[in-house]
Amino acid sequence: MREDAILTPSQVGQYLKNMMDRDHLLSRLLVRGELSNYKMYPSGHHYFTLKDGEGALRCVMFRSDAQSLRFRAENGMQVIAAGRVTVFPRDGQYQLYCARLTPEGVGDLALAFEQLKEKLAREGLFDPAHKKALPVFPGKIALVTSPAGAAVRDMIRILGARWPLSEVRVIPVRVQGAEAPQEIAAALQWVNLHRAADLIITGRGGGSMEDLWAFNEEVVARAIYRSEIPVISAVGHEPDVTISDFVADLRASTPSNAAELAVPDQNEIYMSLLGDGERLEGAVSALLAQYRQRLDRLAASRPMTEPASYFREKRLLLDFQSSRLVHGLRRTASVRREQLGRLSAALPNCGERTVAGRRERLRELSAALDAMSPLKVLGRGYSIAQREDGKVLSSVQDIAPGSTFKLQLSDGALGCRAEKLEET
Repeated sequence: MREDAILTPSQVGQYLKNMMDRDHLLSRLLVRGELSNYKMYPSGHHYFTLKDGEGALRCVMFRSDAQSLRFRAENGMQVIAAGRVTVFPRDGQYQLYCARLTPEGVGDLALAFEQLKEKLAREGLFDPAHKKALPVFPGKIALVTSPAGAAVRDMIRILGARWPLSEVRVIPVRVQGAEAPQEIAAALQWVNLHRAADLIITGRGGGSMEDLWAFNEEVVARAIYRSEIPVISAVGHEPDVTISDFVADLRASTPSNAAELAVPDQNEIYMSLLGDGERLEGAVSALLAQYRQRLDRLAASRPMTEPASYFREKRLLLDFQSSRLVHGLRRTASVRREQLGRLSAALPNCGERTVAGRRERLRELSAALDAMSPLKVLGRGYSIAQREDGKVLSSVQDIAPGSTFKLQLSDGALGCRAEKLEET
């Protein structure tokens, strides 16, 4: 055996590594298999095994390549790994150095979208209870978007046409690329910190799923969720749906639609106010016509056209009642005298003293009866106060200040007004 043919293990490993690195198939390889023993180390490197029913292949994905992963790799997932197979001379084991990992049957972006959507839904970020109501008339609106795109011009134009009273402020950010998610999240945080708006619209125009991916990042979703100011998500076109749409307080199909949803239409408000004014004018006119009719009826009533007739009727009624009262009192006195006469006739044998006593009693009763006559009372300087409805006033509670009443005297009546009431 020749001495120069003897190799060390490291030399064998290096020889095999050089052979495999020069092999065209092994340097640009696609391997389909099931993920197993998947581990991510603090260094950022990912280690796993690809296996099928009959074999297994050790794999490593370095940090620089792993950063491009859009989805969360899990054991048991069917994937396609792209990379190169070579030997690691230190342990003599061959392995696949994976540069790209794609879920089989679905794109990595689609899988990442579903995984993040499921995660945030479990945490409650999509719960309707957390969504805030949009202001009806926002005074200030912040547009967190690219300042150079057509979307921002459309939003500014529509906002100005629909509701020019709102102040529109553009917060410039990148909406595509690796730096876009952090810029969008920082802009949302800045608007909230400085209370720079009453409403936020964030989004961009249409594009591919990769173009819109910034609004599918977790950092943007959490910034929208933490926003104390209502947020409208306006990303892409009608069919495009992003994670931001689920978290935002309102999802708009396009940026233009977001501007329409953010503010009312001044023309609609103007027409509504015109309609309200016409209805108010009609209601006031109808009310005035009703009061005018009532006023006309009152003006045509007898107390207004002939005010003296009312008092004449009441005076006649008072005279009639006074006549009845006097007649009743006189009749009662006559009956009492007849009764007394019969009593005197029935006692002819009574002593002169008894008859005289009875006559004296009769005179006393007659005098008392005569004293009870209202005419006598009026003759002594007293008077009778009556309200307009004829009720005799016996208490200050029977009349209100400013009301009129009639004061009946012995020789006529006075029309009076109660200026103030004093209780004793």
